[in-house]
Amino acid sequence: MTMVLLTALGVGGATLIGSVIGFIFRKISHKFSDIVLSFAAGVMLAAAVLGLILPSIEYGGKFGIIITVAGIFTGALCLNLIDKLVPHLHKLVGPDTEKHNNANLSKVLLFVTAIAIHNLPEGIAAGVGFGSGDTAQALLIAGGIALQNIPEGMVIIGPMLAAGVSPKKTFISALITGLVEVVGTLIGYFAVSVSVAILPFALSFAGGTMLYVVSDEMIPETHAHGSQRGATYALLAGFCVMLVSDILLG
Repeated sequence: MTMVLLTALGVGGATLIGSVIGFIFRKISHKFSDIVLSFAAGVMLAAAVLGLILPSIEYGGKFGIIITVAGIFTGALCLNLIDKLVPHLHKLVGPDTEKHNNANLSKVLLFVTAIAIHNLPEGIAAGVGFGSGDTAQALLIAGGIALQNIPEGMVIIGPMLAAGVSPKKTFISALITGLVEVVGTLIGYFAVSVSVAILPFALSFAGGTMLYVVSDEMIPETHAHGSQRGATYALLAGFCVMLVSDILLG
């Protein structure tokens, strides 16, 4: 339980670390942030497949493949529904956001709410990973999610400051979005702890949400600023790092 709690704090704290970096380097180049985000996308892609989807098939037994496919699509559809209700980063923050200092604060509130809502299933994915009993694998999954949270934390700072939100309130907002992920991690862990029977579906559900995030949010964001080739190789590097780590850790 201590390991789960520390992991939850680490996953949520990554957003806070990213926000601090965002404060220090408010004009970080898109090329740099795209490379970091692409690497994180590769790590998350491998984590979803190796750490969640394949174990889901294994634990599902006779009907493992059916449960896994159903879980993947259910996870993706849930995030798709959330996207329709509350659009995420690349749909709320356009290239000219920081040029408009009189931006509507309600849009900024929606922006922060969107991040918080999207962080919940990501946190759940980190927590569910511990349900398989493979701590090393669970830590790799959580590490991939945490790595993705750093550039996300970085990019939320500029638009909020440009909209007239004070640095203190901006930092508190970033802190809240990180805490949501802590809560999600604990929910995921306790859900599979209460009922091992839901583990195969929970694993594939979490995998589906991660695949959705990678495909619908991370890859489009990293390819929106003319750095497609570098972003592609960074994604492959992230995937291979995760693959090698998984093999070495057994």
